[in-house]
Amino acid sequence: MPALPAPDYPADVRARLDADAKELIGRYPVARSALLPLLHLVQSEEGWVSPTGIRFCAEQLGLTTAEVTAVATFYTMYRRRPAGKYHVGVCTNTLCAVLGGDQIFAELKEHLGIENNETTEDGAVSIEHIECNAACDYAPVMTVNWEFFDNQTPESAKRLVDDLRAGHTVLPTRGAALCTFRETSRILAGFPDERPGALDASGAGGAPSLAGLRLARGETLPGGGAARVVSPRHQDGADAAPGGPSQGAPSAHDAPAETAASDPHRTGDAAGPAEPEGGEDR
Repeated sequence: MPALPAPDYPADVRARLDADAKELIGRYPVARSALLPLLHLVQSEEGWVSPTGIRFCAEQLGLTTAEVTAVATFYTMYRRRPAGKYHVGVCTNTLCAVLGGDQIFAELKEHLGIENNETTEDGAVSIEHIECNAACDYAPVMTVNWEFFDNQTPESAKRLVDDLRAGHTVLPTRGAALCTFRETSRILAGFPDERPGALDASGAGGAPSLAGLRLARGETLPGGGAARVVSPRHQDGADAAPGGPSQGAPSAHDAPAETAASDPHRTGDAAGPAEPEGGEDR
């Protein structure tokens, strides 16, 4: 990062951001609680959290630039260098990696001619490996401007970035059509998505995400199989599976209230320690 003090925004930009910042700060009883939204706000202006953006946040909240920088560099959603119009994240954590995430990331870098945290020359696409996209039931997963693209392959990933660079309308697996990285950052700052129909297009949990809930309710999943795999806790065993544990049996997480007294290997008075062998002098 360039040496501080950083330059200020141009006067017209500063006036617009001042008004936005005042609205965000007013939502919190303590001003510094607005730091995360303010960082998204300045990121929406420049496509990254620049030294100028850090200075702006510090001045708005009465913080030092060091305090703001500590937060901005802790959270990975805040970019430390300019992002592309579409920021692509490829999950390379365990499940996505073994199902093809590592290969997707390697082939995308070669296809785009850039490395991790770099942006294509036309400014259209930047790429980043993500530790977890929190969508393991759809692995391998990519995001574009934090919208999900599930069950990806190297071929589908390359088609996706080609469509983005060509300016085609791209729909994520769940949710509305993509907007730009800067527009997404403004939404994350806490301002409404004013695109017609965008809110109505928001996605809900899909079948893989809801499978456990359906099993717990006793429903049968597509393809058949047992309607109940795990017995709900704290119920009687009237409908327990034959030969299986009763539904009222405690799970491994239900620790006994009196652990020492319930230990079958314990000897002596349940209210106190066992008598040492050999008497009191021992």
